[in-house]
Amino acid sequence: MTTTTWNIDTTHSGIHFSVRHMVIAKVRGSFQKFSGTVSLDEQDVTKSSVAVSIDTASINTGVDQRDNHLRSPDFFEVEKFPAIQFQSTKVEKASGNGLRVTGLLTIRDVTREVVLEAEQLGVGKDPWGNVKAAFEAKTSIDRRDFGLKWNQALETGGVLVGEKIEISLEVQAVKAQAEKAA
Repeated sequence: MTTTTWNIDTTHSGIHFSVRHMVIAKVRGSFQKFSGTVSLDEQDVTKSSVAVSIDTASINTGVDQRDNHLRSPDFFEVEKFPAIQFQSTKVEKASGNGLRVTGLLTIRDVTREVVLEAEQLGVGKDPWGNVKAAFEAKTSIDRRDFGLKWNQALETGGVLVGEKIEISLEVQAVKAQAEKAA
């Protein structure tokens, strides 16, 4: 079998999220700094793995005051917890190009299992001869499960910040090396 390592190309990738605001609208944002690898076994995808590290201070919702609040102890507490980590524990084939990636997500000092519904979009060569692969993945989490509990009740009912966080990943990765396994 052959396992190929792919390094995430952060200039052509994105980690995005959305959350309900005041029950009626959505706030969207992203993380600007992250790194990771995909170890892909094309003959047996179940032997593949994914590892990603996200710089929590790089959160960006387009509003400095909100981003600073998200960096504070009310949410990510970036000085104490500078990274969000994901390490896959299982990869399963789904229909078509679909993959089901189960792994451990660590936010702050809490680790929980999450499942990413993913799809391999294809492989191609760029004009400089680099081989690239593209993937998309989605999941949702309850932020309270990771200690992100700050909120404010609204006069009209409901809360300021929703609990369910929708996460989407658009990943382009560069082929690093091929290793022969015994």
